[in-house]
Amino acid sequence: MKIICVGKNYAAHAAEMGGDTPSSPLLFGKFENALVGPGEPIVLEPGIGHVDAEAELCVEIGEGGRRIPEARALDHVRGYRCANDVSARDIQYSESQWLRAKGFDTFCPLGDRLVPVSELGDGSGLRVVQRLNGEVLQDGNTADLIFGVPFLVAFASNVFTLEPGDLILTGTPPGVGYARDPKVSLKPGDTVEVEVEGIGVLSNPVVS
Repeated sequence: MKIICVGKNYAAHAAEMGGDTPSSPLLFGKFENALVGPGEPIVLEPGIGHVDAEAELCVEIGEGGRRIPEARALDHVRGYRCANDVSARDIQYSESQWLRAKGFDTFCPLGDRLVPVSELGDGSGLRVVQRLNGEVLQDGNTADLIFGVPFLVAFASNVFTLEPGDLILTGTPPGVGYARDPKVSLKPGDTVEVEVEGIGVLSNPVVS
């Protein structure tokens, strides 16, 4: 199974992190060891520095394919889930690629509810929220995605063959803790909630 993630896919988030809006999807990956389910802890390793949660709409592939046309991309989507792209920012911004910063064990909480394309269509127009200990940090909408779900499925399939069960995390809206003044980092004892309209709420505790 592949966990394919998309960076800077909301213009406002790219701006708040000090980057330019990408001209094509910025892909990176996580390994399966990063996956945890609802209620399972996000584990912060010693000395890891600032860690953010990132609320995201996740696409699950149902029918595999290679070089999938954008017009047929939704035929390959099994449905949508809530996901959390947890990120170690100090590591992310000290290295030239993001694998280590994004790839720690437990750094990809994934919701257990799968909502089919027949209910959510192309995934546009859905509110995406992150709450930390009940306080709203992120509050965006997939209508603001730079690259929508059909384009992302087609684009990724031109890089590698997509297979049933593969996941595509579509990017996160603005409001992450690292971009705030003062910064807000995850800490042991926190509870992070990711809510995507039409799907539900993914909640995870944070531990050391």
